[in-house]
Amino acid sequence: MKQILLAASALVLVSGLTACSEASEPPASAPQSDAAGDATGSPDVQLARAETADSGPEIGERVPEPDERKSSGSSIASASAAEKARADAVAARGVTEIGWEELMPEGEEERIAEMYQAQMARLYGGPGGGVAEGSAADQAIQIGTFNRVEEILGQPADGMKIRLPGYTVPFEYGKDAQISEFLLVPYYGACLHAPPPPPNQTVFVKTDKPIKLKDLSQAVWIEGTLRTETQKSDLADAAYTIEMTGWEIYEY
Repeated sequence: MKQILLAASALVLVSGLTACSEASEPPASAPQSDAAGDATGSPDVQLARAETADSGPEIGERVPEPDERKSSGSSIASASAAEKARADAVAARGVTEIGWEELMPEGEEERIAEMYQAQMARLYGGPGGGVAEGSAADQAIQIGTFNRVEEILGQPADGMKIRLPGYTVPFEYGKDAQISEFLLVPYYGACLHAPPPPPNQTVFVKTDKPIKLKDLSQAVWIEGTLRTETQKSDLADAAYTIEMTGWEIYEY
């Protein structure tokens, strides 16, 4: 079963590595900081509301982009105005919005694709080959490298103040679990229901003040200082770290 899951997730990841994670996302308010938020606008309340959404993402689905075909002309104009106001607010904070593709070094997509092909050949190799289901080797492993970028959009990557959308993967999860460390990944279900993305598509996030994550199927914006620091865990290894200063729901 895990071999099938790995193959399916590999196809999703390889085909989507260059997919852009940008969107005309939230309105032009600053992300909620750990110390900010009131009874109705805090991230916890926003996530609670998100739990009532009609449908969630499918396992392996990347952070979605907006579909303007469903919008009328007036709503598109309003969205454009809101997008500009939001972008101005983000820029005023000295923060740069990035997508997951900005974290991939040149030629890395081809290297990862070759690694996945080699893994598939090992799992499903010729007569007598492959991995027996249920054996010790039958596990969804993380494939990829720790290769990192030194610059993003002309700025040094280490120490850059960024805003990145993704799905959260906590190391512990429960009704009252408050976490100060978690993983941010580009597609839903990674590390829990599907194999982890490559290390350079996995970000370790830490915050001084613990927060609650109520709905793992809800994409979020994470804002903070990017560090080119490697972090290893039982769930997945990460080639980058974000020192989080704020977050908010990713609207699309």
